[in-house]
Parts: sequence; structure tokens; C-alpha cells
Amino acid sequence: MAAVHFTPDLVENPVGAYAGLRSRPGLGHAVLPGLNTPVRLVTRYEDVKAALSEPRLVRDRSSIDGSDMPDPQTELLAQGADGLPPEYARYLSGHLALFDGDEHTRRRSPLTRAFTARRVAALRPFVEKTARELVETLAVREQADLLGEFAYPLSTAVICALVGVDAADQDKVCGWIREFAYGDGGRVLEGLGGIVEYTKDLVARRRTAPADDLVSALLADGGMTDDEIVTVFFLLINTGITPPALFLAHAVLALLDHPDQLQRLRAQPELLGRAVPELLRYVTLVRVGATLYATEDFVFAGTRLRKGEAVTVALFGADHDPAAYEAPERLDVTREFGRGDGHLAFGHGPHYCIGAALGRLVTGVVFEELLVRRPTAPELAVDRADVRFGHWPGDGFHLLGLPVRL
Repeated sequence: MAAVHFTPDLVENPVGAYAGLRSRPGLGHAVLPGLNTPVRLVTRYEDVKAALSEPRLVRDRSSIDGSDMPDPQTELLAQGADGLPPEYARYLSGHLALFDGDEHTRRRSPLTRAFTARRVAALRPFVEKTARELVETLAVREQADLLGEFAYPLSTAVICALVGVDAADQDKVCGWIREFAYGDGGRVLEGLGGIVEYTKDLVARRRTAPADDLVSALLADGGMTDDEIVTVFFLLINTGITPPALFLAHAVLALLDHPDQLQRLRAQPELLGRAVPELLRYVTLVRVGATLYATEDFVFAGTRLRKGEAVTVALFGADHDPAAYEAPERLDVTREFGRGDGHLAFGHGPHYCIGAALGRLVTGVVFEELLVRRPTAPELAVDRADVRFGHWPGDGFHLLGLPVRL
């Protein structure tokens, strides 16, 4: 059967091409937006969960000998690797998502031990204060960009506080993070260099004068080298700033698109506990997961995979699978989930998101400060058709901004 060529809007459409792929026997081939290389795309909820915990599907392609199968991940990485200085490459190539088995465990375990429930809970007052101050500043304006002027600054401040960036340095470090994450050309490299040198210095200072922060906890644990701790900062920048910021903006837009659900949440704040997982499911910000590779020939989800063959999971498609949810296309802030998350927005299995608890905390605080406590609900400051989106290769549409009146 011919591969389905996904456009960014098809990747984002919870019915669209996913329904066609789910109805096929086995796993269909798909070509993701901006790419040319087909991949086996897993779209059914139970199959996605199985793929994410299947030991014969791995992240590190270099561990599979003698395979020349097409690889969309190589094509995707090539689009962002130009001009990266070799001395910095190790900090970006040490991403946890690219390791498996013992090496993944070795790198993840110290971070898991440091990312304690107590440390996450201790951030709540800081998150509440930061969110409240940002809302108060923006509320007096005729309109504000909820993504660029609220969600990004909040997510960045939370990560800086978690890692242990000193308050006096936060504006400077946040500036470097913005340049690295959203700049172009020399600005990206300037931001990258600033973050690396600052984090190296922070590690050295925390070694002699520990504080109650993540860097100090990782040093005390002793399971990581200094370079690996610098790599952790980049992991947190890549996964703890842009995805949460985009999720917050998309979640607010989803509620503005469903005013009955927003009104119900404002009238019944006790529904926040259900609304957070429901919005995580409904939005599923990371719509397509990392590429997996078959370590051997075997049958998975009714399809014979060949050694080295690329497989990826449609997390968004799985979270809108009618076999797993009643009326999955409907946003319902009263929806009850069973045990566990009830969705795959944070992944599943060995690579389950380390920051999930922090993400839930920040989301709950933001919804309370922005949607529940205020006397009036936010409103779009432009026509819905004028809300601007962009897209990243391999993924779907993402907001470029969210103009609102608070």
C-alpha cells in the first residue's frame, strides 16, 4: 500500500489520515511533513504503548549492525546540524532520547533521583508568584501575546530556578536560552556558547558551595560527569521550555475554541484535576515521537518489521483513538481517566517524561491563575482565522503567538 504523505495540518487533525491508518491491517508507511523518507507509523493507542516498551525497538540506530534501511531521523537531524561547532556537539548529542538499555539507565537514573517530588513541590510558590506577576503585568495592556510574553518567560524562569541559576543571572541566562532556542545564525551559536560556559562555571561553584537545586543534587549523587550535567541543562531547555510553553498556549486556545468547557471550568474550579489531563490528551503537543529501530526481523502489530527498519509513534493519533476514548475528538473537562495518566502526552515506558510532575504542577497553577481566579476569562484579541501557526519538519502545526485580552 502506498505511503500516506502527511501535511502539517493532517498531522494535527485528530481524525484525518490517522483514521485511515488505524483501519489498515498492520502498520502503514507514512512520510512526515518536511521529510522524504517513509517510516512505519504506529497510530493505535494500545500499539503505541506496546511500541514504547518493546525492547526490540530501540532509539540508538548505531547499535544495529549491518542495516542500510532508510532513516527519517538522519534526514531530520541533518536539517538542523549545519554550522554546529564540534566542541559543543557533545552537549546536544547526549540527549536521553537517543540512548537505550544500560546506557540510558546510567544517564537517566541520577536525574530521576534528583527530580524528587519534594523538589518539584517546592517550586510551587515560585511558579505561582511568577505566573501571577506575569498575568498582572499583561492584564493592563490592550492585548498581549500569551505565548511569547507569558508561556515562554514562565517556562524559562521555572527551568532556571530548578537548575539553580542564581537570581541575579537569570535575565542573562534566559537571554542566551532565547538566542539558542529561537535565534538564527550567529545568535544561536552565541546563546549556545553562553549557556555552556555559564553552566560549567555553575557546576564548579556548586561543587564547592552546594545549594538546594538540581545541579547540586546531581553533583552529590555522583552518577554524572561535569559534561553530562551540562548536557542535562540542554535537555531541560529543549524539553522543559518550548514544549510546555507551546502546550500552555495551545491548551488555552482549545478552551477558547470551546467556550462551554471554559465556562464550566470557571464555574467549577474543582474540575482542574480532570481538566489538566484532558487538555494534555486533547492537545498532545509532541504529536510524533522519536524514531525507533527494529533490532531484528520480527512481527509487531501485525506487520513484519525488518532489522533496522524505522518505526515511529503517532502520540496525537493514539490520544484520539476511538478504541481508547469515547468521542475522543471532543474536549471534555469532566472526562474521567483510569489509573495512570490516561493519555500518552508524556510518553510511556523507559523514556517516560522525567518532567511530567513538574509539567502537571505548572499547568495546574497557570490554569488557576489565568482561567479560574480572574474576574473575566481571556479572550482572543484577533479573529480566530488570524491566529498564526508555523510548523517544524516531522511534526504538525504549532502556534507562533496567541494574542489575547486578559
